[in-house]
Amino acid sequence: MFAQSGIAETPTLIVNYGGPFGQEYWFENTDVHDNVKLNHFTPHNLLDEKTNRRPGWFRTDEYAFPKLSAQMAKLLRAGGLVGVGSHGQLQGLGYHWEMWMLASGGMTPLEVLRCATLNGSRIVGRPQDLGSIEVGKLADLIILDKSPLDDIHNTNTIHWVMKNGELFEGDTLDQVWPEQKKLEPLYFWNFDKPKAGEPLSYGKTVNP
Repeated sequence: MFAQSGIAETPTLIVNYGGPFGQEYWFENTDVHDNVKLNHFTPHNLLDEKTNRRPGWFRTDEYAFPKLSAQMAKLLRAGGLVGVGSHGQLQGLGYHWEMWMLASGGMTPLEVLRCATLNGSRIVGRPQDLGSIEVGKLADLIILDKSPLDDIHNTNTIHWVMKNGELFEGDTLDQVWPEQKKLEPLYFWNFDKPKAGEPLSYGKTVNP
């Protein structure tokens, strides 16, 4: 029915039904609180609220997202339209978590990336503008240090960000082309930011 009708399925595994929310796995198994890059773009008090105390702890086999992801792989391979959506849970990492969870059910890294790009453009009705690198489409893309085709967890090794043809450093969002200029200070930098010179870290990751 999904394949024949063209209905899109965006599972948001980060807040799935049928088991503990997928996001809890990542709060339990990765270092979110001390992720320096996340702290650079997020007020630390908000990270404290999200990470210092979580409502529960769950055995790994209690999580439903690998089973749900396996169904998404079946749907995709049957011709269904599957997208990626992180439900707005944690800006900066949530979308990566969602892609990684899709891969946990058997999707290949390339299939996951297509869900996040080409399929996403179709779902929002703008395949002529977004979703792939082609002449005439918006010059919005990211350049990574490591290939997500080798390991889907490499999606968060972002080195450069291009938005509408302007190039920015991935770690700072300082613009480097066609102009060179610093990102305007975020409101919380005056009282809450990583120490000067402290290297940016992506935290430790335990793969599902």
